[in-house]
Amino acid sequence: MEYRKLGHSDLDVSVVTFGAWAAGGWMWGGTERSEAVKAIRAGFDYGVSSIDTAPAYGQGLSEEIVGEAIKDIPRDKVQILTKFGLSWTGTKGQFFFHSQDNQGKPIDIYRYSGKDGIIKECEASLKRLGTDYIDLYQIHWPDPTTPVQETMEAVAQLIKDGKVRYAGVCNYDLTLMKEAAKYINLVSDQVPYSMVNRGIEQELVPYLIDNNKSVLAYSPLQRGLLSGKIKPGHPFADGDTRAGLPHYSDKNIQLINAFLEKIQPLANDKDATLSQLVIRWTIEQPGITIALVGARNAAQSIENAKAAQIKLSSGEISFINSELDQLKLEF
Repeated sequence: MEYRKLGHSDLDVSVVTFGAWAAGGWMWGGTERSEAVKAIRAGFDYGVSSIDTAPAYGQGLSEEIVGEAIKDIPRDKVQILTKFGLSWTGTKGQFFFHSQDNQGKPIDIYRYSGKDGIIKECEASLKRLGTDYIDLYQIHWPDPTTPVQETMEAVAQLIKDGKVRYAGVCNYDLTLMKEAAKYINLVSDQVPYSMVNRGIEQELVPYLIDNNKSVLAYSPLQRGLLSGKIKPGHPFADGDTRAGLPHYSDKNIQLINAFLEKIQPLANDKDATLSQLVIRWTIEQPGITIALVGARNAAQSIENAKAAQIKLSSGEISFINSELDQLKLEF
């Protein structure tokens, strides 16, 4: 495994980080709890020491699973990245979307990052995770109803209290990053990024590089689309929000699979899967520190971890990029 520092911090994280979104079953179709625990532990055995989760993933279930998975691991050997700012228990903040709880009952999700909410959420997360500190605490989504200053000063207080080591954000654009930086020392921005979703390269990535902040790339496999295993007409399970999204139209699936066929020989030459090749390409891109990758079971987790072992030359990266330049998806 390869490790990199988050921004200007002293926090070393694995370039392949376990993304525990699917572990909570939230918006994805569900994962069996014991299998999720085994997946996290198997990844750790192969060097995946960093785990990214959030209270909203299964309304606390994902954090509980992470806590169970790491309970026998020395705390300083694992890095816990979690979040705050999505509430399913009240109506403060901005309505985000309708969802379902773990019993299938309808619930409403709100973006709320007021000081009272953050302090309460942190205590709940610490309890579910079975730890007394969080390595990286991140706002999950911007909350337009709460001043950025209030949010960031609350996290700064948690750092002062020893409950959080470092502050990060998720889904922040350039304007929000600059505003937040006035009130706290941010080390990272977690944003969606993949071979077929590269919009952050224009403005956000250059700013983060110039200011020594990390990009935590989530959905590097475009939620399975870049694995080559999704075909036109794919039957998505109930509750799986990929169904109906533009990237998953039959036409775009067909175009992406044609691209994947072109780079398949490169994966074969390296005795790697397409997913492993895509993950390695992702962490080779300028400004990208780590790739967050989920796994439903131990085998998938080990496969993801082994992506860090692949070596790509500049010529091979250029070849992949040239093929990507010819890929014209329809939105």
